[in-house]
Amino acid sequence: MSTDLKSIVEQRRLPSPGVTPQALAWHGGALWIGSRDLRRVYGVNAENWSIFEEREAPGIPWAAVSTGDALRFTIGEGAEDDRYIWSYTPGAGFSDAQRFACPDFTGSYLSHDGEHLYLSQWYKHRILKLSAKGEVLREIQVGAEICGHTFADGWLHVLRGTEQDGEHWRIARLDPREATPDVRDVATVPFASRSLAYDGKRFWSNYRSNGETIAFTMP
Repeated sequence: MSTDLKSIVEQRRLPSPGVTPQALAWHGGALWIGSRDLRRVYGVNAENWSIFEEREAPGIPWAAVSTGDALRFTIGEGAEDDRYIWSYTPGAGFSDAQRFACPDFTGSYLSHDGEHLYLSQWYKHRILKLSAKGEVLREIQVGAEICGHTFADGWLHVLRGTEQDGEHWRIARLDPREATPDVRDVATVPFASRSLAYDGKRFWSNYRSNGETIAFTMP
């Protein structure tokens, strides 16, 4: 890790609609936020910070991403918190029509390149490119624990670091078109972040322990 990295530039800090904000995605010009402890999902107007949709999730909503016409959520199910991918359509809610299990029933954060889902596995320090049925097409090692990732301007941006000793996170980026992507840190994150989304201009992440959702740009 570079010691001369600059911190992200915070733009907005807002109270999340539910406690312990975890899942986060930008879809249809709005933010979608999932509460870990309440097991609920909220559609939020990012301009006036009003809730326009709220639904109960079929488990713990660990992560979310827009796939264009709908959203996909990583849901933790049952006493063992087994991880599955569910589809969510605004106005209609969750559907298990395209539900599939994550590899080894583990996985959390999601991103989407316009065609494929990418699923990260926290303790294995890797991101998996998946087929529509959940088959692993590719593995990308990022060298640290992963607490979020999103595509922006062709790059895959990854929140990576460690949860131990007070939580230390930074944002790295890589080009997934490379056979062996060069993972380089570009900024530090001064809070215990969970999830990463991009609205076309700004990045967003949850400060879960503070119940806040934060918008920022790169230094």
